Amino acid sequence: MTAKTEGSTGAPVAAATAQPAAAAAEEVRQAAARAAERSVAHLLGRQDAEGWWKGDLETNVTMDAEDLLLRQFLGILDEDTLRAAALHIRGEQREDGTWATFYGGPGELSATVEAYVALRLAGDLPDEPHMERAADWVRRHGGIAAARVFTRIWLALFGWWRWEDLPELPPEIIFLPSWFPLNIHDFGCWARQTIVPMSVVLAKRPVRPGPFALDELHTDPRCPNPPRPLAPLASWDGAFQRIDKAVRAYRRIAPRKLRRAALRSAARWIIERQENDGCWGGIQPPAVYSLIALHLLGYDLGHPVMRAGLESLDRFAVVREDGARMIEACQSPVWDTCLAVIALADAGVPADHPALVRAADWMLGEEIVRPGDWAVRRPELPPGGWAFEFHNDNYPDIDDTAEVLLALRRVKHPDPAQIEAAVRRGARWTAGMQCGDGGWGAFDADNTSPFPNRLPFCDFGEVIDPPSADVTAHVVEMLAWEGKARHPRTRRGVDWLLEHQEEDGSWFGRWGVNHVYGTGAVVPALVAAGLPGSHPAIRRAVDWLASTQNEDGGWGEDLRSYREPRWVGRGASTASQTGWALLALLSAGERDSEAAERGVRWLVKSQREDGSWDEPYFTGTGFPWDFSINYHLYRQVFPLTALGRYVHGEPRPVSSSAPVPAEAAGARR
Repeated sequence: MTAKTEGSTGAPVAAATAQPAAAAAEEVRQAAARAAERSVAHLLGRQDAEGWWKGDLETNVTMDAEDLLLRQFLGILDEDTLRAAALHIRGEQREDGTWATFYGGPGELSATVEAYVALRLAGDLPDEPHMERAADWVRRHGGIAAARVFTRIWLALFGWWRWEDLPELPPEIIFLPSWFPLNIHDFGCWARQTIVPMSVVLAKRPVRPGPFALDELHTDPRCPNPPRPLAPLASWDGAFQRIDKAVRAYRRIAPRKLRRAALRSAARWIIERQENDGCWGGIQPPAVYSLIALHLLGYDLGHPVMRAGLESLDRFAVVREDGARMIEACQSPVWDTCLAVIALADAGVPADHPALVRAADWMLGEEIVRPGDWAVRRPELPPGGWAFEFHNDNYPDIDDTAEVLLALRRVKHPDPAQIEAAVRRGARWTAGMQCGDGGWGAFDADNTSPFPNRLPFCDFGEVIDPPSADVTAHVVEMLAWEGKARHPRTRRGVDWLLEHQEEDGSWFGRWGVNHVYGTGAVVPALVAAGLPGSHPAIRRAVDWLASTQNEDGGWGEDLRSYREPRWVGRGASTASQTGWALLALLSAGERDSEAAERGVRWLVKSQREDGSWDEPYFTGTGFPWDFSINYHLYRQVFPLTALGRYVHGEPRPVSSSAPVPAEAAGARR
């Protein structure tokens, strides 16, 4: 047969080309299947006997420093705790003397100041080389005066900063009605839980003199707080600076009876929100400020509220093999468990596997069936959600609830009616928490006031909870799994997602880093809701993912993408972010694409012998840029989910749910 004859039909050429391609694809599939099997074994081995999973939640050394400062303030700092915490803090210092807030990130002023002070408490002297480097860097970057407000509040507790040089936050804020600007419900739940006890601290202005001076951290010790000009009156900053001046004047004339009543109300508010395990909201920052506030209001350390609070903080400590003590800002068992169930089920673990049934039983026991602060905006909505932590009944969150329902739908439970009832309640509550614009926030509905972020006091990160693409996507995906892809609430959610797609084809990630996370959440949700893979929005997302794939085949995005556009979609390849990108590509019908194959190959190649992945990079987000998280289980669950779907195809629910009401009770706009 001549070449001309072969070319005229094309069949032998096509067959010759197809055979190696098919063999290569089968090779990748088999390698992915073996990697998934190893990962399944690793993840099953990490399940707690009670049914849950929890990886370490790593943030930054301000958690450790503030834990020591709290104990110093209360007079309970012991040498063993101090030594173990200092070991961890020293180990996190960078070569230039600073501390960063995420792996590989730049030095951060407030973190460096707080870490330095903690090491001074531990006995490290200012003339030691590592301390000199830190102090020199702090001075060159503006000294203590340039640190965030919360850092300076901690220093004021020990006389290292003047209370008069801090913004005011009167405790009378507790009395503002929910319709009034800057009432406590205008703040996101994490900020709300912090500012109420902080208002008590600022009203009391206590000083327990520190055991040393910090002159070396001022640019000029004779003038620690150099005067700064006010911003123009016509600007937001200028307006709120002048409001702060007015509030300072109010402090001098505040009626004593009103102030005392406000402090009593604040104490009652704090105590009412203490969880069964003694913590507040399941997170460390509100707990430390609540303990200080109650102590200033006369609660001694032996009081049951104080004792339970301090005991809860001890449970946030992770002790490393070398004896170093790291404080978790939060613990994530519900989130980790539902993600682990999804990963295992999508990797082919039978729906009735004992590990999945145990996990489902544990998640069912964690359902929150009483109202919380969310009911201020949705008073008629029946409860039925899940929180992130072991104990946080006041603040179930929409993201966790959506993912728990997706996980429960993957389990063949011996009591299906129990699953059905819980899913019905959760879907109803989640749908009812939809915001007026069609999206979903994390904890509250319509928590979008423009004012809280403008307060001089609020320089510690995001303090409101507007809708985000990742949370909205998870809810849309869940509702689609419940057979409600055409439901008006789902369609409004889809419209919100399409309206918020970035020009480059990606979606912003509020609770994960960053556009890779957002895109990895949204594309599967849109496909689940009925959009075809050929839809322009999905094609643009696929093109963006292909354009940001690293040469090694993985995906990564640095946290600097929250501030610098050149970092969007760029960074060292990580297992979790590669998993997110693959989830989007697979759902879009790109299983046989070069990008998907290269991504799978990267996951297989980077897997460790024990079936796990290593990931020092931070891919979780607390506040964009300001507070970053390394969820240690992300590196296990998301690669496994992606490999499972690559091998077994897109998942389907075990069963379907009862309808979500057309207008969930209490879902007012």
